[in-house]
Amino acid sequence: MTAAHARAAGDWRGQELGTRAVSYDERDAILYALAVGATPQELDLVFEERLRVLPTFALTLAQWAPDALGSQAAFDVRTAVHGSQRLEVLAPLPRAGRLELTARVGDVWDKGTAAVFEVVVESEAFVATWSLFAPGCGGFGGERGPSSPGRPDTPAGLRTEVVTAANQAALYRLLGDRHHMHIDPDAAQAAGQPRPFLHGLCTLAATTLELARSLGTHPADLVELDGRFSAPVFPGDRLGVTAWPDGRTASFEVTDGERPVVSGGRVRFR
Repeated sequence: MTAAHARAAGDWRGQELGTRAVSYDERDAILYALAVGATPQELDLVFEERLRVLPTFALTLAQWAPDALGSQAAFDVRTAVHGSQRLEVLAPLPRAGRLELTARVGDVWDKGTAAVFEVVVESEAFVATWSLFAPGCGGFGGERGPSSPGRPDTPAGLRTEVVTAANQAALYRLLGDRHHMHIDPDAAQAAGQPRPFLHGLCTLAATTLELARSLGTHPADLVELDGRFSAPVFPGDRLGVTAWPDGRTASFEVTDGERPVVSGGRVRFR
């Protein structure tokens, strides 16, 4: 990335990425639930006659927006990574329907050697924000942005685990994120990983599902979700989840052994 491109990174702030109408049906919502770890016994997630749509399904509907920014050459799509994700739920998703989504670039933070682009997608049902870490795009004189949230300094009140499936990345990519690095070994190695790895949004959604179970609430009652991706997860990994609950709100982190894979997590249920 040239110095000219680095200086231009801040100019993307506020850039409109367009409006798109997206449609889905009950089959899509059920496939999503299965892809992030719902069981056949959770009938209100996998049976159309009782279906409640997982709010994180919205993130698959909005995946076109960060892809649209990458296609406009704001950064090098071969090296940029998904840094963090936020989701604010405004209304329940219907079992099937059509949503109009509007996307724009929010803040662009200058990390020195890299930039962080925020892509904001808004609809009547949710607001979702992607943070994309783009090496080589920093140094344009902008603000560094907020620091990563720290780990709570009190003892954890909840420990559980998420067991990923060997075919989970292959299944999840059918929901829309078909980047080759999640299925093709050569593409994964080109991205610096030894083998295809799981989508960060799949890890985050699977963790949210397990936290809802552990907190005794329904995952469709999700109101807010935030998490920062620290390291890749590989299909078949067994992940530890540590949480600090406060009623139906919890801070959390996810680890693969001693290695953090999701940090600064926060979830709130209705």
